Amino acid sequence: MSEDRTGNMLEKLVRFQQPEKTLRYLGELPEARLADLFGLDTDAYRALLRDFDDQARATAAELLKDSDFADLADRLPFRPGQRIVALGESTTADRLSWFSILRHLLPDSVVLVNLAVSGLTTTQALAQLPQLSFLRPDWVLCMLGANDTQRLGRGAGAPGTRLVSEAETARNLLALRELGGTDDLGDRWIWLTPSSVDQERADAYPHFRRAGIGWTREDIDGVADFLLGLPDLTVDTRQATAGLHLDDGIHLTLDGQRAVAVALVEALAKAADAAPGTETGAGTGTNTGTGTETS
Repeated sequence: MSEDRTGNMLEKLVRFQQPEKTLRYLGELPEARLADLFGLDTDAYRALLRDFDDQARATAAELLKDSDFADLADRLPFRPGQRIVALGESTTADRLSWFSILRHLLPDSVVLVNLAVSGLTTTQALAQLPQLSFLRPDWVLCMLGANDTQRLGRGAGAPGTRLVSEAETARNLLALRELGGTDDLGDRWIWLTPSSVDQERADAYPHFRRAGIGWTREDIDGVADFLLGLPDLTVDTRQATAGLHLDDGIHLTLDGQRAVAVALVEALAKAADAAPGTETGAGTGTNTGTGTETS
C-alpha cells in the first residue's frame, strides 16, 4: 500500500484510530472485536496492521543505510531495559508515526509504550497521568498542543474560537511535566513541537469546512514558542515537516513522519554528545528493528 492510497477512508481510520486506547475500561479487546469496529474481518484487519508495520520498519531500514544517520542512531542515549513512553495525539498515534519508526531503530532490549490518542488535547492528556506514573518511564517523549489550537466556528471572515485557550494550554503542559515526571527523570523528558500546518490546504479541506473547524500557523507557532522556552530539550519539528502533509493539511505523510524521526534522532544524539560523562546508548548495533512496543 502506497502513501497515495491513504485517501482511502477506511485505511486512514485504521491508520490513525486505535479504539483499544479509548476503550480501556472494557479490558483487552480481541482482534476480532477491533476489526468489527472498522467493518473489517479479522484477516483484513491484521493485513492492514502488518502493512503499516512493514512500512515503518522499511523506513527505519532505509534511514540506517545512510552511514551518517546510523552513527547518530548508535549515539542515542537509551539504555537496555529502559522504558520510553510517548504522549501525543494523531501525529504520534499514527501507525506510521515517528515513534513507530523509532521503535525499528532500537534493539529489543528497549521498551517503547505509545499512549498517544488521536484528537487528544493537553487537557485530556492530564487524565493519562495515573497511567504514565504506573508505567514508571525512564524517558518521556511528549508531542502535544496541536489539537488545543483547533478553532471552532472558523470560516470566511471568522477566525473561530480555540478549543483550548493559550493560557490553558501552557498550564496543562507545565502540569504534565510537573506531575508526570518522576523525581529522577531529570532531563529525560523530551518535548516535540507540533508539526507544521498547511493552512491553505486545511482551510480548503471539505470535511473541516463542513464542520466549521480549522487551524492556523500562528496558533501552532505559539505552542512551539512556548515549548522552546522551557528548560527541557525541545525538538522543533515544524521546518522538517513543511509541505509533507496528507490532503487535510494537518496529518503527515510517511515522509513527514520520517522527517520527525530524523529531527528527534539528530537532537537526542547532539544532546548526548554534549552531556558530560555520557556513555554510548543502546544504539542500533546490528539490529535494524525492533524495540519492543506496547500500547
